[in-house]
Amino acid sequence: MNDLRNIPQVDKIIKNEAFSGLDTSLVTMLARQILDEVRAKILNDNASFESEEIINLILDEYYKFNEASLQRVLNLTGVTIHTNLARSVIDKEILKRATPVITGYSNLEYNLKTGSRGNRYDYVGSLIARAFGFEDAIVVNNNASAVFLVLNTFAKGREVVVSRGELVEIGGSFRVPEVMANAGCILKEVGTTNKTRLRDYEEAISNETAMLVKVHRSNFDIVGFSEETTANELNELASRQNLIDYFDLGSGFYGNLPFNLDKNEPDLKNLKDVSLVSFSGDKLLGAVQCGIIVGKKELIAKLRKNQLLRMLRVDKVIISLLAESMKAYLNKEFELITTQKLLHKSVKELENLANFINKSLKTPLEIVRTQTFVGGGAMPNKKIPSVALAFGGDANLNELKFRQKKVIGRIENDKFMLDLRSLLDDDVETLIKIINETEEK
Repeated sequence: MNDLRNIPQVDKIIKNEAFSGLDTSLVTMLARQILDEVRAKILNDNASFESEEIINLILDEYYKFNEASLQRVLNLTGVTIHTNLARSVIDKEILKRATPVITGYSNLEYNLKTGSRGNRYDYVGSLIARAFGFEDAIVVNNNASAVFLVLNTFAKGREVVVSRGELVEIGGSFRVPEVMANAGCILKEVGTTNKTRLRDYEEAISNETAMLVKVHRSNFDIVGFSEETTANELNELASRQNLIDYFDLGSGFYGNLPFNLDKNEPDLKNLKDVSLVSFSGDKLLGAVQCGIIVGKKELIAKLRKNQLLRMLRVDKVIISLLAESMKAYLNKEFELITTQKLLHKSVKELENLANFINKSLKTPLEIVRTQTFVGGGAMPNKKIPSVALAFGGDANLNELKFRQKKVIGRIENDKFMLDLRSLLDDDVETLIKIINETEEK
C-alpha cells in the first residue's frame, strides 16, 4: 500500500477485532499518530504499508504506552533505600491510618476551633518537632528544596561559609555551590578538601557573613589524613558571632541502626542545639519523599513567610502520610517504618526466610551469605550482611528473565542473585510463584 488514498480511516481501523477489549480512546489517539507517520513515510520515502502492518504498529505502541506506566516491582537487590525503585516503602498500616484524610475533605488549612483559615504546617510541624526534640519544623517537597529555602531566606545577597570538602554533588547533578548561587548567596569556601578546622570558619567571618553551613557527605567519604568540624562546634561559633548555623544532614536518621551503621553518623537526637537542620523524609527516616527542616522556632517562622514556600509546599497526601509516620516514631511503633524493619532483620531471620522459600520451590536454589548497602545516597562505605538465593547458568539471561517478571535482582560473582534483605513480607508468596514459573521455562 503506497497510495495515500488506500490508507484506512481512523474510525474504520479502530473497529478491527485486533483492538477488541482495549481502551478505545487510547487506540484512537495512537491510530491517528501512526497513520500520520505512515502518510509521511509514503510521501517522503515512497514506503509501502499493508493494513495488517499498520494494525501491528498501533498494537505495539499501545502495549509500549501501558508498559511505560509506574508498576509494582519486587526489590531483590538487597538495597533497602533503592533510589531507582522509589526509596522507602510506606507500610500498609500507615496508609490505612492516613486514608480517611486523604480520601475526603480535611482541615488542611482550616482552624476547627476558630472557624478561620489555618496553616497546613502547624500539626505536622509540631509532630516532627516533638518526635525529634526540636522547637519547630516545616516540610517542603524534598531536601534540595529545603536547602534552597533556608539559603534564600537567611543569606540572599550575603556570604555563606562552608568547608571546601563539603561542596558535594548528589544525584541528578544537584551541586551545593550551584544551589547556593541560585539561592542568591555568595559562597565563601574555607579549609581544604581533606581538612577544615573551626578556626578556618572563624577567620572567614566578616560583616557580610550570614550563615555558617555544614553539609553531611552522605554519599561519599574522606578517609585517612582528614579532619572536619562538627555541627555542634559550628553552632557554638555561630552563637558567639550572632550568626545562623545550618546543617544539611541529607539522609538523617533518629535512634539506633543495626550492624554498627550509626557509628560516626550524625544522629538527629544529638543535634538539638543546631539552629537549623534539614534532611530527606524518604531515606533513613523511612517516610514519604519530602524535605524536613527542624530548628529554632523564630527561624522556622521566617521560613514560613518566604514566598518560595508556596512553590515548594507539600499536599495533604504527603502531610497525612508523614504525620502518621511521625506518630509511629512517637509511639515507638518502629515495625511500621518499613525501612527500619528491613534494615534490622538479622542474618538468622534472612536464612530462615531463604529456607522457607526454598522448600516451596520445585528446584531449590543455592543459599549464600552476601553483603549489601543501605542505598539512597547514605553510608556508601558501610556494608550490611545479607542472605541471597543464587542461580546457576547464564547470569545475564537470568537477570533479564526475572526483570521481565518485574523482579529486580543483581549479578554478583557471575551469578544472578535475589538478595532477601529488601524483600517485603507481602511479596514472599509472589516471589515463590515467579521463581517456579520462570524455572519451568
